[in-house]
Formats: sequence, structure tokens, C-alpha cells
Amino acid sequence: MKHVAGMLKRRFENIITYLRHHTTNATSESRNAKIQWVKYTARGFRDKQNFINAIYFHCGGRELAP
Repeated sequence: MKHVAGMLKRRFENIITYLRHHTTNATSESRNAKIQWVKYTARGFRDKQNFINAIYFHCGGRELAP
């Protein structure tokens, strides 16, 4: 019990943050992995705006058809 209480005390701020926002580090890691995949598959972009548009397209849940 002391071990569990100590663990909860050390991670209290993280637990409160999760309860407020319902998100974990896994969400941001997943987004970062997808952005890195877009960057890798494109083999470079002509300018920054094209890269931003590709991220919005692949991560934003948009469809190709209007």
C-alpha cells in the first residue's frame, strides 16, 4: 500500500492533467509519427506551405473529393 500511495503522490499532477483533458502522451506521439511519415514519403517539399498542406491533408481527416 505504501508503494502504491507513493506512486500516486509522485504522479498526481499527471493524473489530474489526464482527468481534465482525457489525452495521453500516446496521442501526441501518434501525431508526430504520422507527420514524420508524411515528411519521409514526400522526400522533401518545395516550400514550407506545401508541407503544412500535406500535414493538414493526412492528419486532418479531410477527404480528397469536395
